Amino acid sequence: MKRIVASIILAGAMAACGSQAAQPAPPGTGIQGMVQAGPTCPVERINSPCPPHPLAATVVVRDGTGAEVTRFHSGSDGRFKVNLRPGTYNLLGLMIGSSFLPRPIPTSVTVSAGAYTSVNVE
Repeated sequence: MKRIVASIILAGAMAACGSQAAQPAPPGTGIQGMVQAGPTCPVERINSPCPPHPLAATVVVRDGTGAEVTRFHSGSDGRFKVNLRPGTYNLLGLMIGSSFLPRPIPTSVTVSAGAYTSVNVE
């Protein structure tokens, strides 16, 4: 009997701890933007711009402690829209294969309640 009561208490405590972390992001709150690779020209020239190109990629979202919050894939046009709770996050595109280029650049973004924050990930 004591074992059953202890198991019930332990299960309840575990459920209470997990419920806060598993809360979904409020509707209309998160980040949106584009994943881009650039410059992709061998040599940039003043009269011949070399704009970044959209990139379908996987992006990891980490909170201020460095814990992974989520990861997502941008579309073939590089665009994405992800729901996140308000807070500050670090975004990092994952390397493509073993290539040295393109090299992902960490990007910091702060999400406010009730809005999508625009951000470009390179």
